[in-house]
Amino acid sequence: MRYGLSLPNGGECAYPQFLLELAVLAEEAGWEGIFLEDYICYTNDAYPVPSPLTVDPWVALAALALQTKRVLLGTAVTPLPRRRPWKVAREAVSVDTLSNGRLIVGVGSGDGREPGFSHVGEELDAKRRAEMLDEGLDILAGLWRGEPFSYHGAHYRMEEVAFLPKPVQQPRIPIWVGGGWPKKGPVQRALRWDGAILCKETHGGPWQDMTAQEVRALREMLEQQRGTAEAYDIAVGGRRRGEDWKQEQALIQTLAEAGATWWLEWIPPSDRWTMRAAAKRGPLRPE
Repeated sequence: MRYGLSLPNGGECAYPQFLLELAVLAEEAGWEGIFLEDYICYTNDAYPVPSPLTVDPWVALAALALQTKRVLLGTAVTPLPRRRPWKVAREAVSVDTLSNGRLIVGVGSGDGREPGFSHVGEELDAKRRAEMLDEGLDILAGLWRGEPFSYHGAHYRMEEVAFLPKPVQQPRIPIWVGGGWPKKGPVQRALRWDGAILCKETHGGPWQDMTAQEVRALREMLEQQRGTAEAYDIAVGGRRRGEDWKQEQALIQTLAEAGATWWLEWIPPSDRWTMRAAAKRGPLRPE
C-alpha cells in the first residue's frame, strides 16, 4: 500500500507558495503521492459557495515538480470534458518531464453542478460528458505516443499532428479513472486504463468508504477482463482522517489485503497551521 495526500486547489492552497510548502513537508513526512483537486472555481463541502481563492492545478503541479524529488504527483481528478484534451496532453508531458517521470493523471467526467461547468457554458448532460471523457482519453493516449496522430470523433476532431517530446514514462503517463462505484460506466472505463480512483456512490447521502469486499470485486473484474491485476493501481480513501486512528489503520489494512494499492487522505481547506500539521504527521500506516 502506498499513501497519498489529496490537497485542495482552493482556500489557502490557492496561494502557490503555501501549496509548495505543504508539498515539501509532505515529502519529508513520508507521503508517497500528492494529488491536487481540479476546480476552476473552488467548491466542495467546505466551500458550498464557490471560493474566489483558486489556483490552476496544472500550473501548481509544474511548480511542485521542481520543488520535490521523490513524491509522485497527480490530479484527483481532472474533469476532462471541461478541458481541451490536446491542451491537457501537452501540460501533462511538461509536468512529467519536469518531474522526471513522477506524474499520474487522474480523470473523471465531472459534476455538472460544479461552477466550472454550470457557470461557464460547459456540457451539463452526463451522458455526453461520459462520451467526451472517452474520446478525450483516446486523444491523450494517441498524442503521448509522439507519432503522427489524427482523431475524428463525435465531440473532438484533430487533423494529423505529432506531439513531441514523448513523456518520460513509457508506454504512457499512467491514467487513473474516477467515478462512482459500482456504476457500470465508470468502472468499465477504469478497467480499460491504468488505475481506478473510484468513490462509493451514495446518491447524495453521507460518505461511505469502499469495503474490502468491494475492492476484491473490482480486482476480480480486472483479472477477468485483463487476465491480470499486475501493474494496475486501485486507489481508495479520498477523505479526511477519522478521529479513531486505530480504526483507520485496521480499515486500511483490510483494504490493502483485498488488493488496494493506494490510500489517499484528503486535507480539507483550513487555516495554515492545521494544514501544515496534517501534512507533517505523515501517513497512517498500519502498525
